[in-house]
Amino acid sequence: SKMVAICSLAVAPAALADWSATVTGASDYMFNGVSQTQNNPALQGSIDYAADNGWYAGSWTSNVDYGDAANRELDFYTGYYQSLNESTDADFGIAYYSYYGSSAASEYNYPEMYGKLIFTHRLGITETTLWYSWDYFGTGADHVIGKVAHTFSIADNHAIQLTVDNSHSLDEEKYQWDTGDSSYVHYKVAYQTQFHGFDIEIAAEDTTLSYDTADARLFASVSRTFSF
Repeated sequence: SKMVAICSLAVAPAALADWSATVTGASDYMFNGVSQTQNNPALQGSIDYAADNGWYAGSWTSNVDYGDAANRELDFYTGYYQSLNESTDADFGIAYYSYYGSSAASEYNYPEMYGKLIFTHRLGITETTLWYSWDYFGTGADHVIGKVAHTFSIADNHAIQLTVDNSHSLDEEKYQWDTGDSSYVHYKVAYQTQFHGFDIEIAAEDTTLSYDTADARLFASVSRTFSF
């Protein structure tokens, strides 16, 4: 579910030129409301390929701060994007998250499957997404994340996105958060715009977790995508 982290998955692959690359500077690397960089900035990048038939594949990377264990994340993903009708699109695929920085970093590696439905209607765009991993962060735990996001325009080139997602460990003995919770909820309100080819997002977010890397905060990111 890096996808909030994997920026390319938030864009319909069918809308991309064959190859594209995205570079992002962010005030933090927020993964479902939890900082992966100990509340510090992140520099992220991706490269993606999208075929005319809806199939796509790509890779995404970011700095992380897992103490002495890992300082770099590198993800790979492939999937299929299809329009079901005039107002409904589907996106589903599989991703693999890998970590680097020490001999123990690979212990965090894990695979994940995802599926998304995108509904376009007169009130905006509503997305429902489900992620499932059978080895969450290398712990062997089954884990699911469900998200609903709604984006609506407030003026030309100015949009608001409202997001609620729930992360839930299906095996508390193998994985739970620092507070002992098996699940938590993440809320986010984001303003999105474009300026001279740059995608800009400013957001406020919070979670029901009670530690400092998951508390209420403001977030900002600037991205630029290059097609070739």
